Amino acid sequence: MMESQKYAIVDLETTGHSPANGDRMIQIAIVIMKDWEIERTYTKFIDPGKAIPSFIQDLTHITDKDVKDALPFEAHADYIYELLADCVFVAHNADFDLSFLQAEFKRAGLPKWQGKKMDTVELAKILFPMSLSFKLGDLAADLHIELTNAHRADDDARATAELFKRCWKELLSLPQLTLEQMHKRSFRLKSNISQLFFEALQIKRQHVTTNDNVHYYHHLAICNGRKQYSNAKESIDYPQTIAEKVALMSKAMSNFEERPAQFMMMDTIWQALHAKQECVIEASTGIGKTAGYLLPAILYAQAANKKIAISTYTSYLQEQLVEEELPKIEEILGTRVNITVLKGMQHYIDLERFEQCMAYADESYDDTLTILQILVWLTKTETGVLSELNVSGGGQLFLEKIRKIPTDKPSKSFDFYEQALQNSAVADCIVTNHAMVLSDLVRQTPIFTQIDGWVIDEAHQFIQAAMQQDEVMFSYTQWKYILGQIGTMEDTALFQQFSAAAKKKQRISMQSLQRLDAQFIRLQRAFDDTIQQALKTIQQLTKGKQATSSKRTLFLEEAALAKEPFMQVSKLAQQWLDLAMEAGKAFENTLEQLDKSDCYIVTEWHYWIRELKIKIAEWEDIFLAPQDGNSVWLEFDIRSIPGSLHVFKKPMNVTTVINQVLAPIREEASIVWTSGTLTVPGNERFVTRQLGIANDIEVMKLQAPPAYYAGAKAYIVTDMPEIQHVSQEEYIEAVAHAITRTVRMTEGRCFVLFTSQDMLRKTVELIQDSELLDDYMLFAQGVTGGSRMRILKSFQKFSHAVLFGTNSFWEGVDVPGDALASVIVVRLPFSSPEEPVFKARAKYLTAQGRNSFTELSLPEAIMRFKQGFGRLIRSSQDKGAFIVLDRRITTKSYGKEFIKALPPIDVRKLQLPELLKELNHWQQ
Repeated sequence: MMESQKYAIVDLETTGHSPANGDRMIQIAIVIMKDWEIERTYTKFIDPGKAIPSFIQDLTHITDKDVKDALPFEAHADYIYELLADCVFVAHNADFDLSFLQAEFKRAGLPKWQGKKMDTVELAKILFPMSLSFKLGDLAADLHIELTNAHRADDDARATAELFKRCWKELLSLPQLTLEQMHKRSFRLKSNISQLFFEALQIKRQHVTTNDNVHYYHHLAICNGRKQYSNAKESIDYPQTIAEKVALMSKAMSNFEERPAQFMMMDTIWQALHAKQECVIEASTGIGKTAGYLLPAILYAQAANKKIAISTYTSYLQEQLVEEELPKIEEILGTRVNITVLKGMQHYIDLERFEQCMAYADESYDDTLTILQILVWLTKTETGVLSELNVSGGGQLFLEKIRKIPTDKPSKSFDFYEQALQNSAVADCIVTNHAMVLSDLVRQTPIFTQIDGWVIDEAHQFIQAAMQQDEVMFSYTQWKYILGQIGTMEDTALFQQFSAAAKKKQRISMQSLQRLDAQFIRLQRAFDDTIQQALKTIQQLTKGKQATSSKRTLFLEEAALAKEPFMQVSKLAQQWLDLAMEAGKAFENTLEQLDKSDCYIVTEWHYWIRELKIKIAEWEDIFLAPQDGNSVWLEFDIRSIPGSLHVFKKPMNVTTVINQVLAPIREEASIVWTSGTLTVPGNERFVTRQLGIANDIEVMKLQAPPAYYAGAKAYIVTDMPEIQHVSQEEYIEAVAHAITRTVRMTEGRCFVLFTSQDMLRKTVELIQDSELLDDYMLFAQGVTGGSRMRILKSFQKFSHAVLFGTNSFWEGVDVPGDALASVIVVRLPFSSPEEPVFKARAKYLTAQGRNSFTELSLPEAIMRFKQGFGRLIRSSQDKGAFIVLDRRITTKSYGKEFIKALPPIDVRKLQLPELLKELNHWQQ
């Protein structure tokens, strides 16, 4: 029986990743577990026979002094080998620990260890699929497992043992149906965890239980913990006076600090909602903006029995609102709030489609892992929103196949999207995103009806969302991928499977299939010829032009491509689509019942028809439609043509689009616009004008008290070279020198913000070559692998670390407390004059006789600058230096506008040596 199985939970700390390159162990810990209880533990420091690299010392806090009196691995090898006998080897990332250990056994003259292994990373991915990260420290924090010293083998091994035990309990809590479906697939996994699934299933079968929180829809077990909305509206009176507000807020927050600006915000919103007015509030960090709008909005909804909608920019902000901010409000009010999150249809799982994909046996490892994650997730999720899942890159491709898409057929199984719509009909408050609000304009049946008040948070991003909403993109690789997925009779792709199934059941004539095949081949040829012809023209136009990199940009109007070939592709595609839809219908319209395999093939067929339809519509929009008011440009890399070819179409002015969406809302409801950044000195209406907000609506500016910024200082380095007067190489050398000196003085914990990816890369390479920051961890956007959030999480793990970022790091990144000591601004964040959207918008303004610098370039840069400062001070306890290396802030007349945009803090102009002295004095 599995219960009497012995497990050896192992963790190693090493000098690096490769024993073959001389890396050695510095600590080993083994926890022996039997019957899910710890029997014994073993831990030893190991002498690696070499110096421990400084970044390993920073990560593990194991120094050369710790291993000074330790014995080499050979002295412990026999004992460790015996300890592992008859055990299942368990580790967090078992491949690394086991292969490193095997190499050390070999070096010690011992045979290869033989036995089964289980990987708690693989296991945790399956059983905790909604975790943000599967690193041991992050899982331990999520699951409240004690882990005092992460990256110390003894603490890590004990935490891994506790995680392993928690995984076992989680397995036993799953419904029998889910376990049966998981066990069937588990033999395709990389470690031997199918054994665990089998044992859990045996126990489940012996003790048949009904799972109260699970419902069964078709062949899936699904969470039944869905919100039940109460019709009884408990409401309390709005606190009119300061004393009433303080009393209300103090009920839930023992350390509540009275913030006059927050109370002003609450009163303004309360009045605007009652008067059905529009109001604009710029609320800086530190005034409690979210509670400032949530409280009056919810109290109004409950008192007036009306519905409120709150729109944010990203899913991350939506989740933060519902999971972190709302519970605080419920505690303050002492009542439950009927709130629902509503996203676009494509965010939700299509359960029917998922079942069809499960029934089809041909799947990769990533598919198997993702299916197992989804089976567990379905027993937990209340929303069915796929972004709750943390899946691999390959898993993302699988998720694309099971997203809900518009269809005429009613769903045979439970539908999460329909549930969200039903919930929103009875909720007091709907939380949604800007994209969803904007797309209501083109939705057949509008969703946002009967809403009495709107709060648009991160309001400045509504402009960006409108641009993205109207953006159209052509990608050569996407087209080739879709065409490749469909394929011909000769390819081992979908059409071959479709025609084989159709012939076998005599559903479609051979003649029809051959006609379909011939039409598809014509389409492929026409597409390839058109792209080749276009590329010849483009290459001639860009030949001989000076460029700093292999990447090229060209406006479509400059390329002046002939339209006929593009029209021909569109015509051939439409002809193929007509034949393909006809064939799909013929396949389904037989009396004989379709089996599971046929259902999968026909669903795939319709899916790829729909994908090609979307691509054809984009193709016509970009290459064949009139381009009034839009900017269309090509981007490609001369080293990888045609693979790198992209064509973008974006609107130059989104105010018209925004006005179309908001016109009916403005008539029936109040709108509250709020953000930390809504104005720029010298151009107060820059954002509100683009949002179509009337000039007579005042922008209320609410700033945190000066004490909030007491820990912040701004420095302008005056002895940097003038950007325009030196070569890029000289400027990068000066920047690299200033960064390395500053980082060493502040001991890391530094953000360095660039405006150009090229300059970022060259600066990082120069710093790495100089070896001056070799004892620091350097994380660079576009250089270090991983997403923005992953880079940020990695940066926060190290005290001696520097993060280099471009555009997306200027805002929306939260690094609380001691994790950030300084922000260095390399250049004032003006858009590149060659950036296509900016170039087109600037050209559009100039054509109207307007000044594109003062009306576009400068206000955009000042907004980014304000947001850059916002990274530094996220609470009144924070302390940090905001350092500007761009001398234009002091030498140009517009420089004072940037300084005015900062909160009321001390701004000092110093040469680099003086700055370093000041930082040194300040750090002590």
